[in-house]
Amino acid sequence: MTALRMRARDFLTEDQLVDVRRRVTWKGVALIAHAWALIIGAIALVAWWPNPLTYILAVAIIGSRQLGLAILMHDGAHGCLSADETTNLTLSQWFCAYPIFAETRAYRRYHLQHHARTQQEDDPDLVLSAPFPITKLSYRRKFLRDITGQTGYQQRKAQLLNALGPKDWPRRRRLTHFLEKLGPQCAVNAVMFAVLAAAGIWWAYPLLWLLPLVTWMMVITRIRNIAEHAVVPDSSDPLRNTRTTHANLLERLFIAPYYVNYHLEHHLLFYVPCYNLPKVHRLLSESRHAGAMELQPNYAAVLRLATAKPNSDDRPGQLASSARRARAGAEIGADQNAGGF
Repeated sequence: MTALRMRARDFLTEDQLVDVRRRVTWKGVALIAHAWALIIGAIALVAWWPNPLTYILAVAIIGSRQLGLAILMHDGAHGCLSADETTNLTLSQWFCAYPIFAETRAYRRYHLQHHARTQQEDDPDLVLSAPFPITKLSYRRKFLRDITGQTGYQQRKAQLLNALGPKDWPRRRRLTHFLEKLGPQCAVNAVMFAVLAAAGIWWAYPLLWLLPLVTWMMVITRIRNIAEHAVVPDSSDPLRNTRTTHANLLERLFIAPYYVNYHLEHHLLFYVPCYNLPKVHRLLSESRHAGAMELQPNYAAVLRLATAKPNSDDRPGQLASSARRARAGAEIGADQNAGGF
């Protein structure tokens, strides 16, 4: 099956397209600065007032901004952080991708296949949406694996083993391969650790950077993946094979930063910077296409759709199949640092 193709001019006028496609470097920089300001502020809060409540709040904020950095890296993969590609790639790599152990160019190669073959059999991200709907019990198990760090650990382990290469390679070749795959990421994280250590809060790196990366970020990455393509009405219709989910202030703070909830608009016009997606949504909502768009009022509504399978169908055979899909998803995530978007 092949998805229907629709041109950008089927949705917006030429003037509207020029407007929403305009890439403004200072806006991209401002979003990156916003993410890091919240991360630094959350760390400072715990350092100033350490207690369980501030720590849990900080983990949730930092994990959401780590997803935010992945989202901004994704914008960089589409060339949307700056009209100048050198500036775009520099911002995406050094301030978004490397801190979360990702890489923009590798992600770009993989991700554009997803846009070309959305929800088709050869979509590389189909493994993330195909298992749904699932049972509430199944989702609960997934949530527990995510929040306890099991999913994140498996992804990072697979990423590390991939970077090291086969065991039968000579040591020098394995080292070279590792440096090619993870060298800049490790260097940036070493600088982050050194800065925190110099500030007298070295413990913030494992507890307030690595731990959110393998816990809360995993929770909301799964929710984001579900919201974007799971249980959509029509895998071949570009207005219905992905979804936009309305997000309130709390959802934008803890689950869906930097306009990632406007996923339908992103797929229709994937060279539009994320900060212009609300404008695209408004224009589409006023067009003849409004009634055909797949929309949900919030993330709770999406999760209800995605967990609508009766618990009585939660059988051992399905658990094994789910585990295989989870391992496949972990390998994809390890190689490309979370598919989707």
